[in-house]
Amino acid sequence: MFESIKRYTSTLLGRSTYQTPPPWASTLDLDSPEVVRIRESMGGQLQLPVLPQTRWYLAQLEAAEYDADAGNLELAAKLMRAAKTDGVFGGVLSTRTAGLVRLPKVFRGDPQVVDDLTVAYDDTRSVFDEMLPAQELALLAADGCTLGVGVGELVPVDGRDYPVFCRLEPQFLIYRWIENRWYFKSAAGLLPITPGDGRWVLHTPGGRSAPWANAAWRAIGRAYIRKEHAALHKDNWEGKLANPARVAIAPQGAAEAQADAWFRQVMAWGVNTVFGMRPGYDCKLIESNGRGFESFLKTIADANQEMIICIAGQTVTTDGGSGFANADIHKSIRADLIKATADELAYTLNTQALPAFVASRYGEAAIDDKPVTVEWDVTPPKDRNAEATALVSAANAITTLTAALQPYGLQPDVEALCLRFGIPLAAEPEESAVAALPADSGASADDLQPDAADTDEDIVDADFEEVPPADNVVPIRGAA
Repeated sequence: MFESIKRYTSTLLGRSTYQTPPPWASTLDLDSPEVVRIRESMGGQLQLPVLPQTRWYLAQLEAAEYDADAGNLELAAKLMRAAKTDGVFGGVLSTRTAGLVRLPKVFRGDPQVVDDLTVAYDDTRSVFDEMLPAQELALLAADGCTLGVGVGELVPVDGRDYPVFCRLEPQFLIYRWIENRWYFKSAAGLLPITPGDGRWVLHTPGGRSAPWANAAWRAIGRAYIRKEHAALHKDNWEGKLANPARVAIAPQGAAEAQADAWFRQVMAWGVNTVFGMRPGYDCKLIESNGRGFESFLKTIADANQEMIICIAGQTVTTDGGSGFANADIHKSIRADLIKATADELAYTLNTQALPAFVASRYGEAAIDDKPVTVEWDVTPPKDRNAEATALVSAANAITTLTAALQPYGLQPDVEALCLRFGIPLAAEPEESAVAALPADSGASADDLQPDAADTDEDIVDADFEEVPPADNVVPIRGAA
């Protein structure tokens, strides 16, 4: 079945530049016996364990750039995985991705397929949400925003006729320039990725060629590394200089044992410590007057602003307040970025995921016969209010114009006005001259249609042959 799906989705993806892999390319795929056997031994797991990296340096960012241009995204993906641990970056990124996929969805296409995808949509999780979980889509969209490419698998599920989407770590993606092909480094070895084959989903909002080159991971990685180092230096400064040094002063004539005892008392200074000192004994605090810590704060603030602008397109409040609510995503993220992320994700699903659902439930030929698409409604609420107000104003204007022109025997062109103000019009139903005909009348609809050469007067004056009345016939013009 998957070979047929690939043929159907080739036109959707525009796979005109894909070439047949050379003979030395990997012959494994997701359904190969070796891969299935290894997955079963690992409980169905496909990807290798992820080993985190907790310390990063600018030299490693440069190495990641060289590796990425060679087709290896391991370092770049690891860096973005580490950057998500930053509260500011993780919060703004989740607003753009997790907030987006939970906006209202709009389905278009074959009514039967739309009904099947949206069943139980208002009460519980729909088929669409079961097949494409929102969190998995949010992670895929985040990979697209940061790395320019993301990957996932449509995993078959026992007991139902549609799969479930599972996002995979992009650090295992490898692109071979010599083959013009993506591979996934799995527990069973290198697996070739064929987008739209019913199993693989490859999300490339960064472009068809070298998508990583058009992503934000370099800017985000540099800001994240500088912020981490500045925070460590700030902690080091606070540990050394934020706490004042204590000085124990003993009188000049005090014996060595007395001075040493006084020193030990000051050294044991704790919370709410009280000293009883005789004349000549004293205790002082030496505090740092340096302002070097301000440079660290400035570096952290600059890094935060760079990451926010890179993801949101503007500076937003990132204190975890109302800016993180779904209804306020339009206040936090620039509108064109929301639209771009939504369109890119919808394109990937419409060309690689939904055709697999249609093929599995209705057959492969239904991909052409029962097309269906999904998109997210990213229109800001204030624009919806303005749109409703404009429709009401247009309706009032048409009503007023109709009343004003009626005394002069004129009426406005309502259809032209609706088109001008963008008011959608329903298609007019086709009118039939005959509502019903008796089975034994011998008349047909063509017999009752006027000839094209007849004028309106001829039609009015024409004599119509009487049709015998019947219980199941609706009277027509000219009938008795």
